[in-house]
Amino acid sequence: MSFNMYVPTRILFGAGQLNNLHEQKMPGKKAMIVISNGKSAKENGYLIRTEEQLKMAGVETIVFDEVEPNPLKSTVMVGSALARVNDCDFIVALGGGSSIDASKAIAVMATNDGDYWDYVSGGSGKEKPVNNKPLPVVAITTTAGTGSEVDPWAVITHKENHEKIGMGYDDMFPVIAVVDPELMRTVTPEFTAYQGFDALFHSVEGYISKSANPMSDMYAITAIENVSCNLEKAVKNGNDVIAREKVAFGSTLSGIVESLSLATSQHSLEHAMSAFHQKLPHGAGLIMLSQAFFTHFINEQVCDERFVKMAQAMGMEDAKEPMDFIIMLEKLKEDCGVADLKMSDYGIKPEEFETLAQNAKETMGLLFEVDRSKLSIQDCVAIFEASYK
Repeated sequence: MSFNMYVPTRILFGAGQLNNLHEQKMPGKKAMIVISNGKSAKENGYLIRTEEQLKMAGVETIVFDEVEPNPLKSTVMVGSALARVNDCDFIVALGGGSSIDASKAIAVMATNDGDYWDYVSGGSGKEKPVNNKPLPVVAITTTAGTGSEVDPWAVITHKENHEKIGMGYDDMFPVIAVVDPELMRTVTPEFTAYQGFDALFHSVEGYISKSANPMSDMYAITAIENVSCNLEKAVKNGNDVIAREKVAFGSTLSGIVESLSLATSQHSLEHAMSAFHQKLPHGAGLIMLSQAFFTHFINEQVCDERFVKMAQAMGMEDAKEPMDFIIMLEKLKEDCGVADLKMSDYGIKPEEFETLAQNAKETMGLLFEVDRSKLSIQDCVAIFEASYK
């Protein structure tokens, strides 16, 4: 019954919660609001609303709007320099996982010298200790996918080295998280599905991980139920706020799972894919890998009862076999219109598979350590091959 739980983020959850941000105690007086290089935060009014809330709280703001999908180290360095020169004392992340992850990394580099990769563990990272506390981060999520608003992890890509690595420690937890499903209504069906599956897999992987514990299990199985039973509704009707809310609830719980347990090597394999092919959405890559990845561990018979329990949580009440989980997983993909995603559409080629497997092991080797059976390079290649279309 042992576990180690530290999730210090204050969570404002529910429809309309952005309107209550000004009532919270802010961690500083001047904030840099970090958004993506897309149009949604501005065109949908989320940026103006956030600026108004901060102004009501007595906070001065500037905006950094250069974060790309699968955020780059170079962008982190530009953002941190802007925060320094403007004497910002905290960061407000407004957007999806990319904006929130970039904000955490910017917060680290706003108070520490050198290059972000000096502090990264894995690949060409130098693993130096982070001497100064990062700036505080307030995270306002506009998607239901990563759970990054309640975990310490920042996943950043070193473009030149083709390395996509997660870094996190206690000081990188956001101090406040706003999870308002009304901000998610404008997400397209396609990305609603990608993000929802990302949230689902955070909990699925945490549930079958060797680091699973009674507390992470409680969050994970609840998240799996909420996401899998409501994602189709959110995909097919983005204005269904009840469905959006339940998927968002599952996503936030999945972020807590990542703080209590760890994702497995499925995430390492996908990080390698999008490190070499940056236009590949993270959730889409996970969807492509999922059937082969989880079938491998079902065939290994490492935790049969856990796969059965997940199938039951996903709606098959009479599930008895581990492969029932795969049946429910594939049904959910079909229902959400993502069953036919192709690696080849993103330029991924079979001759890359061994390179991707090596990269996954070298950059995100920690996640392989929590798999319930050891994956060899050839096992990884076989998963890529079985997933390829």
